[in-house]
Amino acid sequence: MLLPAAGQAAELALEPLTVSASRLERELYATPAAVSVVDEEQIAQGQPRERLNESLATVPGLYLQNRHNFVQGERVSIRGFGARTPWGVRGITVRVDGIPYTLPDGQAQLDAIDLDSARRIEVIRGPAAVQYGNAAGGVIDVTTADGESDPGTRLRVEGGSDGYRKLNLSNGGVEGPWSHHVSVSALGMDGYRDHSEVEKYQLNAKLRRELDADRSITAIVNLLDNPRSEDPGGLTAEAVSEDRKGTITGSNFYSPTRIDAGQSVDQQLLGLEYEDLAAGPGELTLRGFYLKRDFEQQLAYAGDSFVAYDRDYYGGSAEYRQSLTVGGLPLSYVTGVDVARQEDERYRDEVTIDGDHQGRVADETQTASSVGVFAQGDLDLTDRWTVSLGTRFDHTKFDIDDDYLSDGDNGGDRSFDQWSGSAGLSYRYLPDHQAYLSTGTAYETPTFTEFANPARVGGFNPDIEPQKAWNREIGLRGSFVDAGLDYDVALFSTRVRDSLIAYKDGGRDFYRNAGRSRQDGLEVALGWQFAEDWRLDSALTLARYEFQDYVNDKGEDLANNRIPGLPERTWVNQLTWQGLGERFATLETRYVGSMVADDENRVKIDDVWLANLRAGDGWRLGDDTLLKAYVGVQNLFDREYYDNIVINDERGRYFNTAPDRSVYAGVELAF
Repeated sequence: MLLPAAGQAAELALEPLTVSASRLERELYATPAAVSVVDEEQIAQGQPRERLNESLATVPGLYLQNRHNFVQGERVSIRGFGARTPWGVRGITVRVDGIPYTLPDGQAQLDAIDLDSARRIEVIRGPAAVQYGNAAGGVIDVTTADGESDPGTRLRVEGGSDGYRKLNLSNGGVEGPWSHHVSVSALGMDGYRDHSEVEKYQLNAKLRRELDADRSITAIVNLLDNPRSEDPGGLTAEAVSEDRKGTITGSNFYSPTRIDAGQSVDQQLLGLEYEDLAAGPGELTLRGFYLKRDFEQQLAYAGDSFVAYDRDYYGGSAEYRQSLTVGGLPLSYVTGVDVARQEDERYRDEVTIDGDHQGRVADETQTASSVGVFAQGDLDLTDRWTVSLGTRFDHTKFDIDDDYLSDGDNGGDRSFDQWSGSAGLSYRYLPDHQAYLSTGTAYETPTFTEFANPARVGGFNPDIEPQKAWNREIGLRGSFVDAGLDYDVALFSTRVRDSLIAYKDGGRDFYRNAGRSRQDGLEVALGWQFAEDWRLDSALTLARYEFQDYVNDKGEDLANNRIPGLPERTWVNQLTWQGLGERFATLETRYVGSMVADDENRVKIDDVWLANLRAGDGWRLGDDTLLKAYVGVQNLFDREYYDNIVINDERGRYFNTAPDRSVYAGVELAF
């Protein structure tokens, strides 16, 4: 949360910050959970808005990798959840404008999130299964602009190192009961490494109609066309030392010929939301959505390496909120139901090193459906004490129909029923200061990808089960408004059973269950407006992510080993000078602690300090026209480090190198 200069304290006191990612909308200082709020200035000021890591830099407990490989996608972890995969998002719920981007099987893609129109991001740091069910080790909730929040027209053009270029055009406004906002962007990049070119086009639009003073309906359209993203793949340590910009080569990684690894995506999403603020004594929100995604990917090896699917994903939710008095005590509650279904027509081809398709080796229909019913409530015991309780029941079913029968029928189904619960106690010891205790459970089923059978036949891996977690935390947060200081401190302890762990076999990713693991840590976020024009923001994470009970398939006891792919120490600082008008400069430093790349902890990744710098200015060209210009330097001191770590790679190709010093610049015209 950003604080204004001391002279604006009175204005701030009249505008308490509310959060809604927990589904029960509350003031921040009445929320018994670790929640971070990122506002529009943090998202947009001098940022290329290319990847999510830019916006979430100062969220403690959250770590992002893989910012420069669009095929694998950003790898997000919150308090250790989401770290099990070398690509994409697992174990974390992602929502945009109330629409779940996380599928019923627990996986999510971030490629369709339009940061050009994002106006607010809330992050729940820690298990939140009571709110969202499966894949709820944490929550990232994005709200995009509407006609009221971003009226007028904006044109932005950017360019930079490694062939980076981007164009964005947006328009928003209000006309009577109607409001709209449309954002269109085109992105191209040659990439830092060989074979890492990207081409991407995106549209995000909202159309809202006020039916009367209490009722409205909103339509949301999101379109993604990503015709080309190339995958340079992971490198061995020897290959990195020879050429940091290089790429993998060869059939089974040994021939001098390179397979053309990469992917293409075509996706369309339509959402509808109906809101009634006078539904009896409470408020009713209804949502529905439909998503169509066509996907093709050539993996970075010859063999059964061409994967494609046509996905239909649809569902909806109903939420009812009410505030009333029970036994003379104020009670606020929300109850609701979530339903969703994904249907993937998926197939796999055999491909030679030259890219020739030799025929189909798998063809199946994967279907996952989920139904969840939940209720949460806050009871104010006094003006300062609030107790919070929540519960949820989820039923998730997975089904595979095998359409490739030459190797027998490898179809099947699996179902999971799961209760989740949470309890919290909040004490507001001063108007802008809070202490809280909370505990809750969470679970994560394997995704369809993680159900892959290492026996190289279809159907489900019969030896893999969901992982379950129990989280406990204590927190303090508050604002010393006159001093311009705000703080957020959380101490957490999580125990996980049957942890899902990734490993490589024949170039493909498979998964297994570890026995137990523990994820403990301290998160500190501080913001200090120490002068009218100067502000310092700092986010520190000190954690321990370890296996407690895990014997791998080689019979090795890995108890007390670190969980791979996670730094246990991170520290981000941003020093910002805000001059007159649009003039600003921000120096950012990032410390990423050491990591390991394998369960056995034999492959070590050194820690690294990084620095980024961005600055800009703006000029009024008339009463309604503003011209902005900005420039940024990433990896200011040209450090060598890794953008992503491939976990448990059987051939030693753990390392995805990060770009050296790079520069970007942009101009924006608003009218």
